[in-house]
Amino acid sequence: MSSIFTAGGSADAIPIWFVTAASYPEVRQRLDAPARAFADAAGFEPKPGQHLLLPGKAGIGGVLFGLEAADDAKDLFLAGRLPQHLPAGVFRFANDPHDARLAALAFALGCYGFARYRKPEGRAIKLDPPQSVDREDLARVVAAVTLARDLINTPANDMGPVQLEEAARALAARYRADIRVTVGDDLLRENYPLVHAVGRASAGAPRMIELTWGEAGDPRVSLVGKGVCFDSGGLDIKSDSAMLLMKKDMGGAATVLALAQMIMDRKLKVRLAVHIPAVENAISGAAYRPRDVYRSRKGLTVEIGNTDAEGRLVLADALARADESAPELLIDMGTLTGAARVALGPDLPPFYTQDQALAEALARHATAENDPLWRLPLWQPYDAMLDSKVADLNNVASNGFAGSILCALFLQRFVERAKAWLHLDIFAWTPTAKPGRPEGGECQAARAVYALLVERYG
Repeated sequence: MSSIFTAGGSADAIPIWFVTAASYPEVRQRLDAPARAFADAAGFEPKPGQHLLLPGKAGIGGVLFGLEAADDAKDLFLAGRLPQHLPAGVFRFANDPHDARLAALAFALGCYGFARYRKPEGRAIKLDPPQSVDREDLARVVAAVTLARDLINTPANDMGPVQLEEAARALAARYRADIRVTVGDDLLRENYPLVHAVGRASAGAPRMIELTWGEAGDPRVSLVGKGVCFDSGGLDIKSDSAMLLMKKDMGGAATVLALAQMIMDRKLKVRLAVHIPAVENAISGAAYRPRDVYRSRKGLTVEIGNTDAEGRLVLADALARADESAPELLIDMGTLTGAARVALGPDLPPFYTQDQALAEALARHATAENDPLWRLPLWQPYDAMLDSKVADLNNVASNGFAGSILCALFLQRFVERAKAWLHLDIFAWTPTAKPGRPEGGECQAARAVYALLVERYG
């Protein structure tokens, strides 16, 4: 995917003219006479998302593409719709869209297609980005998003705990990072009891994947990603419709691997640690049960109120492990609650933190990167809903209220030493195709967090 961008200065690149109702008359006058006549004959109107391929001496001579007016609510990824309509070739922006960097990024991300199991369409579309755009960083982000999308889109028969480990090992080898993996019953010896409990029913043994990179003296940044490669719900089994997308339940792990790739490729001045509990929540005689009680890595005992709330369990052990090194910033991501989708829908993941400055900075970058996020509160009065009569806490509440907030409060119990903690409840999926976001696996939140880290440690 990074090869979507040319090295620059392509003399034969086909111009793309971005137009609004206000700017179209001026752009029209800049076209040559045959192109102008063709646009008039075709009845082109500069409405958002409308396009027209203009004739040239040797084929396509240019492209008209409509945008929203400058004072309207803008979709800064609208240019991501272009690759669906263009033939093979090299293209360039002939004038400025509302945001050239985001338009170029959306164009590239709109070229994505998951082609593991069938031949791709084969159109070789490339973009010569504007000189104002950092091509190297743009390619870096596109490559990382592509990694996450490919991992999420791969079904569980080819993306179990073993294959997720292989993906982490490949990333570690590429950037000369250290990697350590604890598998099966060794999880009990290494004190990851919740990871073991959730994953022990599967034929693919559960494992804890830990990757470290960077100089020891640099600020510690730790990433934790939920790696549930398939979630049947366990003994509290899901319905068939609820199970249909559960190959994406390792979206948190895929996203932190993508973020780690951006960090390492950019050579940010951090001591990076990545922690991924990789499991399948399966059903067998070894499955963990409702009302079981387990002692976590942190020492807190957890009663199982529902086996389908497994993500917070494996993240609890991983967060406790990451927290032990007292990182400057501890970030976890996971596809955790349907409650977050009910509250905010599939495109707007909630995030949680007690650090006001961190929250404000992340919200600013989320807007700037068109990677939307919305802060929800760590509402401490709800913490009592997690009380258990037999253990330190339950993994769910009995009343069904505030599911995403309660998940965040549960995880907060396992973070103590980190200077700042950020929790993201992502969906990792685009249910209906949008510009720059094809239907399927999606790398949510990583671009916003990456921009934040570049600002702090770049």
